[in-house]
Amino acid sequence: MNADSAADDRPAKIRWLPPGLRPPEGMTIRQERVFLLVGAAALFGGYDTNVFSFTVPQIQVSLHIPEDAVGLTLSFFRLAAVGALMLAWSADLVGRRRLLLFTIFGQGLATLATAFAQDYTLFVWSQIATRVFGYAEEMLCYVVIAEEVAAVARGWANGTLAAMYYAGGGVASLVFAGIAFLPYGWRAMYVIGAIPILLVGFLRRRLPETSRFEVRKKEVRKLSSRLAGAFDMTRRLAHEHPRRLATLLIAMLAYGFAIWPAAVLGQKYLQDVLHFTPPQTTMLILPGGLLAVTFNILAGRLSDWIGRKTVIFAALFIATASFGTFYSGIHWQYVGLMWVPGFFGFLCADSLFAGLSAEIFPTAYRATVAGLRYVVSILSGAVSLALEGPLYDVLGGHGPALMLLLGTMPIAMIALLRLPEPAGRTLEDVAAEPDQKKFRPPP
Repeated sequence: MNADSAADDRPAKIRWLPPGLRPPEGMTIRQERVFLLVGAAALFGGYDTNVFSFTVPQIQVSLHIPEDAVGLTLSFFRLAAVGALMLAWSADLVGRRRLLLFTIFGQGLATLATAFAQDYTLFVWSQIATRVFGYAEEMLCYVVIAEEVAAVARGWANGTLAAMYYAGGGVASLVFAGIAFLPYGWRAMYVIGAIPILLVGFLRRRLPETSRFEVRKKEVRKLSSRLAGAFDMTRRLAHEHPRRLATLLIAMLAYGFAIWPAAVLGQKYLQDVLHFTPPQTTMLILPGGLLAVTFNILAGRLSDWIGRKTVIFAALFIATASFGTFYSGIHWQYVGLMWVPGFFGFLCADSLFAGLSAEIFPTAYRATVAGLRYVVSILSGAVSLALEGPLYDVLGGHGPALMLLLGTMPIAMIALLRLPEPAGRTLEDVAAEPDQKKFRPPP
């Protein structure tokens, strides 16, 4: 063992977090370095994807977007998940490192192109390209964490990665507060987001390939066609793990359908229905979001102790109950505060679901599963967002419509209980667990 390898294997100090938020013992300096290289991109990716939600009025005026086209524009953005799945597929063939370099530079350049879009069509296509790379980047980050971080700290790493992503949204809100002073307004916000993404891309050249992918690299080289290999890998995945894959996708279908409208329309509901002013909305979103992010890190660490499924189940219950109260229309002075536990439940469940999906399948299929999970969640959310408008017309308000859409959450909770528990176990042990128990006739 050389000196560099010995140094990399020393315990990590994690001095960039306060003691109470640091992971349990078990992480090495190498694992910390890998985490920071993927986490920094998550931070700026979170900034980028939240710029549109803050600057919708300014972009509408600048690009002449009618009011009834805003929701459709968001649906267009979500179609990028299909392209992201194609990229995620290839990560099981060419490696995690190569795809992560490709996606981060692609995201940075597409974000920069958004700043210079002169009409609606160019803006939409630039943002679709940004999200193709960004969604694929997010999928692969969770795969790298599953394969590189010690078993005792994977839950913490999943929660912290999600916290960094949504902290980027907080940074976007702070920059937005000074948009009146920025040259070129909303365009400057995209330039501000693109520069650090490209810088992280250059730093990420030091990112090593995951050790688990290195083990199976010779098998990957035997595939003559990457596209054919990707489809063949998906077919084998469905053949070898049909019950596990179907259960995960059912859970993500029900979860995405229920949660995305409630999570996306919260700021609009605060202002339009609960009559929060913009400063009051910011005063709730910033500290409330910070509190949710902090508890999300702690929840990730807790999942390493008591299990992923237990914590995810609790998070789903908290999100459903809190958002249900938030959108209920009850006349309570502090009902707006229910957005905070609702956002925490969403954030916690989303990050741990992402980590769990990468933990319960073999290395050969991990990126493919991450892509399928993400696409099902995003597209089911797009469908429910499209249905929210007609339900609004029928039920007479956003609140009743969103509460009705939350009704699929129990399906996700039931499906979750049928999945393997990966906490505290090696990935190989979880992957080797039979997809379903063999039938034994009674004696």
